Amino acid sequence: MQGIEPDDAAIILRSQQRPEEFATLFDRHAPHIHRYLTRRLGDQMADDLVAETFLTAFRRRATFQPGPHGARPWLYGIATLLVAQHRRDEARALRLWRAVPPERDTFCHAEQVAGDVTAGALRGALTSALDALSDGDRDVFLLIAQEELTYEQVAAALEIPVGTVRSRMHRARSVLKAALGGSNPLTRTEEVRHG
Repeated sequence: MQGIEPDDAAIILRSQQRPEEFATLFDRHAPHIHRYLTRRLGDQMADDLVAETFLTAFRRRATFQPGPHGARPWLYGIATLLVAQHRRDEARALRLWRAVPPERDTFCHAEQVAGDVTAGALRGALTSALDALSDGDRDVFLLIAQEELTYEQVAAALEIPVGTVRSRMHRARSVLKAALGGSNPLTRTEEVRHG
């Protein structure tokens, strides 16, 4: 007869003395974090950021505050911060590239193809509308709509009050609804996710 699996807080506490215990947390939550990061940045970048998310969590495990929802909201919060850092790094690289474009003879066809694939992935009204949201509103919307977190879990993940989650979600829905011609953005999100 198998025993009851330890909760996330117990695993994290034990990992203070036995670091290898943290692998259980990875096995338990990595698929969810990977799915979230894939939706945000694509599969290739998700692989890197999943590893970075859990490495960051491992380094910060002494700061983990146990709660009723386990470690997943905490891990989503770390992943969301890494997405924001990645986007800042990309924006900085793009500004640098625009300031100093490559010489004509250094043009790389592979980079052009990669750019075309990336542009293709950003098609559609929903993507455009999501891009128009502020980072905070987008983070809240995607954690609720795609990752199916509760408002309380999002508040824990992003370390913001539940009231802020509610106002950001309301604002995101309003912006997305207007951008999508008055249709419910959650319905469209579900269509994109399953379609």
